[in-house]
Amino acid sequence: MTLLIRNLSQVATPLGTTGVRGGDAATLSLLENPVIVVEHGRFAFVGRESQMAPDLRSRVTEDLDARRATALPGFVDTHTHLPFAGFRESEFNRRLQGETYQQIASMGGGIASTVRATRAASHDELAQLVVDRTRRMALHGTTSAEAKSGYGLTLPDELKQLQAIRTAGARAPVRLIATCLAAHDFPPGCSSASERDDYVRHVADEILPEVARQGLAHYCDVFVEEGVFTPEQGERILRAGAAVGLRPRVHADEFSDQKGAALGVRVGAASADHLMHVSDDGVRMLAASDTVANLLPCTSFFLMTNRYAPARSFLERGGIISLSTDCNPGSSMTESMQTAILLGVLQMKLTVEEAITAATINGAFSIGLSREAGSVEVGKRADLVLLDAPNYLHLVYHFGVNLVRDVFRDGVQVVRDGNLAA
Repeated sequence: MTLLIRNLSQVATPLGTTGVRGGDAATLSLLENPVIVVEHGRFAFVGRESQMAPDLRSRVTEDLDARRATALPGFVDTHTHLPFAGFRESEFNRRLQGETYQQIASMGGGIASTVRATRAASHDELAQLVVDRTRRMALHGTTSAEAKSGYGLTLPDELKQLQAIRTAGARAPVRLIATCLAAHDFPPGCSSASERDDYVRHVADEILPEVARQGLAHYCDVFVEEGVFTPEQGERILRAGAAVGLRPRVHADEFSDQKGAALGVRVGAASADHLMHVSDDGVRMLAASDTVANLLPCTSFFLMTNRYAPARSFLERGGIISLSTDCNPGSSMTESMQTAILLGVLQMKLTVEEAITAATINGAFSIGLSREAGSVEVGKRADLVLLDAPNYLHLVYHFGVNLVRDVFRDGVQVVRDGNLAA
């Protein structure tokens, strides 16, 4: 199939095959009144229709009137916890009444609550929940997403979550990249120092090797935070994962400065995520590295902390930043990358251009897809969002609504006129 998308108002896209650093993130390639040609699932032409080669024009078999839409790359959501069961709306209500996330967790809520529900769910139930969530993600413009385990905390339950991601990926509208987060927390009842050391060993020596043996993940992750995993424990787990082919990611400096950013750089992590309490040294180290500072403004917003990661500091020092939803039942119950972009601009003080770069090519770089996705360029996978808007600024200017009209992944239309295509 060769598809011509015509009558576009604008194409707005970052360019390149790697992460975009610092001030360069503020630059988008803008084309007015262009056409896009998709062939064999990839972009074959982006530009003025008058400049199309005659032989390409002759191969066009389908024609789509974009009705003056604005075209962007598909959004890339690089921090989600999709395979979970149960909800925590009652905990949300308790936070509204003044309790903190940590207080709720100390009384058996938080991650432990979702662990109980997820352990009780079957593989098929979890897979269907992942599919359902990816459908909502696609409706809001996401075409690729990272998905973490971490609500099992035993070998069988971690494998069940990762297997559910793999099963869901075969029929999800969103491309899924799996991460093993067996070190999301310690299992319920694991409280003494010796029990915690035993669990660290179990993750490093048993869970991660089995995940790698079964080919269930590309990445491993660890939650380095006060009361959870220490930097030393986190480093042991991440290096064990790397030894079996699972590249590190790290939950870093979310509630306190635990030197998680430095750990991410030290182990060559693909990303260091959260970073609301990162130190100035942590900013400097991350900005000088290829580890992406993955910023999750929806989490700060949902937890009502009024503290956001220092996005401008990372950019001013030449770092690579991405934006993600942190979709999970406790601290960020949303599948919308449009919301992450909005908050990145209004709360983190990014420009719209910087936020789009962070939500596309830099996210793709973080999960190893930037040579294939993350921008609208000839030769790349045709992951494309058409906004019902005259230009890209409306993505933030016209807030609180879903502007996505059409979505393509690998050239296949997965959203049509605001509805799932299949």
